[in-house]
Amino acid sequence: MRIEPGTPQPLGAHLDGDGVNFALFSAHAERVELCLFAPGAARETARITLPARSGDVWHGRIAGLAAGQHYGYRVHGPYEPGAGHRFNPNKLLVDPHARALGGKLWWSPATYGYRREHPHAGAGFDARDSAPFVPRAVVVDPAFDWRDDARPVIAPGGRVIYEAHVRGLTQLHPAVEAPLRGSVQGLAHPAVIAHLKSIGVTTVELLPVHAFVDDDFLVRQGLVNYWGYNTLGYFAPEPRYLGGAGPEAFKTMVRTLHKAGIEVILDVVYNHTAEGSHLGPTLCFRGIDNASYYRLDAADRERYVDYTGCGNTLDLSHPQVLAMVLDSLRYWAGEMHVDGFRFDLATVLARGAHDFQAQGAFFAAIAADPLLADLTLIAEPWDLGPHGYRLGGFPPGWAEWNDRYRDTVRRFWLGGEPVLPEFARRVHGSADLFGHPGRGPGASINYAASHDGFTLRDLVSFERRRNEANGEGNRDGHHQNLAYNHGVEGHSADPRLEVRRARAVRNLLATVFLSQGTPMLLAGDEMGRTQDGNNNAYCQDNETSWLDWSLADSQRTLVDFVGRLARLRARHAVLRRLHFAHGEHRGPATGFADVQWLGASGADMTERAWHDSANRCVGMLLSAADEVRREREDVVLIVFNGADVEVSFTLPDGDAFDRAFRGWRCVLASDGEPAVQELHARIPARSVCAFEAMPHGSSA
Repeated sequence: MRIEPGTPQPLGAHLDGDGVNFALFSAHAERVELCLFAPGAARETARITLPARSGDVWHGRIAGLAAGQHYGYRVHGPYEPGAGHRFNPNKLLVDPHARALGGKLWWSPATYGYRREHPHAGAGFDARDSAPFVPRAVVVDPAFDWRDDARPVIAPGGRVIYEAHVRGLTQLHPAVEAPLRGSVQGLAHPAVIAHLKSIGVTTVELLPVHAFVDDDFLVRQGLVNYWGYNTLGYFAPEPRYLGGAGPEAFKTMVRTLHKAGIEVILDVVYNHTAEGSHLGPTLCFRGIDNASYYRLDAADRERYVDYTGCGNTLDLSHPQVLAMVLDSLRYWAGEMHVDGFRFDLATVLARGAHDFQAQGAFFAAIAADPLLADLTLIAEPWDLGPHGYRLGGFPPGWAEWNDRYRDTVRRFWLGGEPVLPEFARRVHGSADLFGHPGRGPGASINYAASHDGFTLRDLVSFERRRNEANGEGNRDGHHQNLAYNHGVEGHSADPRLEVRRARAVRNLLATVFLSQGTPMLLAGDEMGRTQDGNNNAYCQDNETSWLDWSLADSQRTLVDFVGRLARLRARHAVLRRLHFAHGEHRGPATGFADVQWLGASGADMTERAWHDSANRCVGMLLSAADEVRREREDVVLIVFNGADVEVSFTLPDGDAFDRAFRGWRCVLASDGEPAVQELHARIPARSVCAFEAMPHGSSA
């Protein structure tokens, strides 16, 4: 093989004419060896010292190599854990910029840089070779025929997010061919797409698809890291999701969903890596340049700052680590055509030396990047570090998971708590959190359930978690779920109980879809999926987590209800406003304010009514504001009745209304059609009803 200096950019392994250019960052290394492997081989076929160093990048070009070549690195340098350095050339390391991985991690004492029989990492250097036990990076050919692929055009404010797991979504789908179940090919199956379209999904948000590993303690129990929040490579798709193919399978999935008008968003984990705490394995970053990639404890540089609860924290205050994250985002947006990202524990990414910086380098770099700035960017706005809860603190252009919305709607519908003012703020878009310049209701990701916690069905059936199968003594997962089992813990065959639970699920779904903001639906909640009370199924790659598609038939009424909610939201622009309404603008036809809060009498809510603990019914009247220009005014009334009794609600009226409209019609009810006599609607107990104003000449 002809070995040449090559170039320091781009990082990673890239085809270059008749060879491959390799480039690896390491500021503290003394020598870097490239190891070449035949696929499946335990030992390298060649070990080559990279011949050049430019700044902190080691590089070389090897003529005669082609796509499909397996490789890894051995990096030489000081093994001084107390000083933050953990170089050990006996450990084969994954290229952080690898576009694909081959093989899997087999847990062995050799995968650790220290002798595990010693009490701490600095006590003993481990000289065993880890090559037979670790994944290999793979050189890929990036060529792909994208045809006429284009990002879907979503109506302003019209995004409906569906949070799904690649494997769990189709592992039990009867229409998907068996070899493709649980893969990206299965996700793009026509039957799956048809279902997503039927319930109004515009955007699929996928749990982590970056290559990840299964934790040692899970493997020893016969479990896996099913959710995938344990990243090993930020450029490589997880091999188990590719159905035996390469990255082109992921690209084909994106192209297919785009053709159907559906966006793809990735849940990404740039806050920590799979290498864990100071006692974890040496697989990649730790052995390449531990002191650069990770936040180290200033008082004891053998240990890590842990803002994540996972043992380590990536240090995005380091320019090269930030550059790697940005390169990864650009790769997935540019090469893989994804439409956005949901950032796990996003507060970590924006910390400077210590504290969260809303105007920091991470946000500034994304805002200045023409490829990234216009993508959908969603933050999980907290971490476990000091002052880590930052809901509402992210800059313009960002949306955030709104857990205050989640908790408030649960308290209103399931807790029987007097939270009416807080409930109104949440369903109106959380202006108190997001009403800053450059932000609007869409910044609030509204949800009642997500992957992390009970499904909606379990939320109304269990009050206590049942996580024994996770092997942690039922100590893991949330202990405060704000759930209500309706009097019986767990599943029940009592039909009366089933009626109450089903109604509660519909109330939660209706609230999410009819609130201002961006609705998010957990995959399977539209068909009543259960995890049998497990509220932390992160390690359950089995029927606990997989969608039971037989429910799509047995729970057809619920599926259709979600579809009706989505269509109602799409039909009325006042349900998906781009700007906050504060009751300051009046509709030209009715004189109604852009938003009014009504009591059961039809009059505006008074301060006393807001704080009356016995009052659990409120109407949200929305009429067209300046941002909505139509021939006829768009007027919608949503009544939320959390009381245990039926409420007679007086529908709005007036001379101006009568000139423009001939009355009201109920277009959605979570518990039967409300009886309407003249302007009085009998709203069933514990239900949601939505009414449209009917223009003169329209059909009923």
